[in-house]
Amino acid sequence: QVQLVESGGGSVQAGGSLRLSCAASGQTFSTYAMAWFRQAPGKELEFVAGLKWSAWSVVNTYYADSVQGRTTISRDSAKKTVYLQMNNLKPEDTAVYYCALNSRQVIPTRSSWADFWGQGTQVTVSS
Repeated sequence: QVQLVESGGGSVQAGGSLRLSCAASGQTFSTYAMAWFRQAPGKELEFVAGLKWSAWSVVNTYYADSVQGRTTISRDSAKKTVYLQMNNLKPEDTAVYYCALNSRQVIPTRSSWADFWGQGTQVTVSS
C-alpha cells in the first residue's frame, strides 16, 4: 500500500506562483510514474502533469496544454516527493489538486490509470 500526502496549496493572486508537494510513503517501487490532476467546482477531474522515472533518472514528463510553459513537475528521490511548480497562475487554475501514482511506470493521464491517490490540496487564484 502507498500513501500520498499533498501540501502547498493556498490562495494567490493572478500571476503568482505556488509549489505543490506530494510525499509518498508505505510500499515503494523502484520505478513508477506519478501525476497531478485537478478538479474545479462543477467540472470533471483533469490531468495536469505527470512524470515517470527509472531507478536512476526521470524518463519522461508530460503536461496538459492548459498548463504547458507555466508548470514544471519534478521529483526528489531521496524525499520520495514529487513537486508541481506553477507560475503565472490564472483564476481558471482554481481547483483541488490531487497527486496520483501508477505502479507500472505508465504516466496516468487518465484517472482510471492511477493506482493510488492523495487527499487533495486546494488552490485558489483570485483576479
